[in-house]
Amino acid sequence: MSTPDRRAALVDAAIDVIATQGIRALTHRALDTALDLPGGSASYYFRTKRALIEAIADRIITRSRDDFTAAELVPSVSIDPEATAQAIASWLDRLLVDRRNHLIVRHALIIDPLCDPELHRRLAHSLFSTERARDLFHALGFPEPEATAADFVAVLEGVVFDRFAGARAHVPAGTRDSVDQLAAVLSRYLTL
Repeated sequence: MSTPDRRAALVDAAIDVIATQGIRALTHRALDTALDLPGGSASYYFRTKRALIEAIADRIITRSRDDFTAAELVPSVSIDPEATAQAIASWLDRLLVDRRNHLIVRHALIIDPLCDPELHRRLAHSLFSTERARDLFHALGFPEPEATAADFVAVLEGVVFDRFAGARAHVPAGTRDSVDQLAAVLSRYLTL
């Protein structure tokens, strides 16, 4: 296995450890065990826990940016608020299915003391683009698109957290009910 592949495998294993056991369970030894590597392998690639945390954050941020860009959530022509709510809800539901552990770890890192201010800022702004939200609310004719965009991103953060750790964690992701529940919340914020 090449060095980049081994580093990626360690980061993915670290994400799984944090998501299933908590951030305190993340140790170099836990990663060696999870990947059935000789002792000391994880610390060879990531000398400190901080270096590992930074690599995890970089992986989550990069993947979030790539997924968001690929989703094309804000159309460039006329915007139908209901269709936009459905599109964003479908995207969030896919995240809850495909990247649940990333979402959990992102939140864990945001509140962890090892997360320095710059890393915190990057993670906090990695779920949904505030700029794209501003463009959306501008196109919808909202009088204060900047403030509305910031509020909408906060709502997105809340519904995602609610779905993996809150009162609606019981709603199974990857179902029509899941998308409809998310869309119902979002559509309230997309209508003047």
